[in-house]
Amino acid sequence: MFTSKQRAKLRSLASVMKPVGQVGKEGITDSLLKGLSEALEARELIKITLLQAAGEDGENLALNLADLLGAELVAVIGRKAILYRRSSRPDFEHLEF
Repeated sequence: MFTSKQRAKLRSLASVMKPVGQVGKEGITDSLLKGLSEALEARELIKITLLQAAGEDGENLALNLADLLGAELVAVIGRKAILYRRSSRPDFEHLEF
């Protein structure tokens, strides 16, 4: 879990990011999970669009997605979710927050 200051810092970092993926009518698929996991490994912080066609409430969908990816849900703003997972790569310069 993050403190409110850490969460605010991650939200500000994500505010200028473009979404790396979207969850649509297909829901959460294996290929979506693989792509998002790779993005988290490469960036640590990602933004995802949760389309209305997904059918689920955005918060529940984002929580489910974070759980499946082993990530922390930073925030859900409208239909956008921000996820964080520390990279396991040894040569990676980790986010400071």
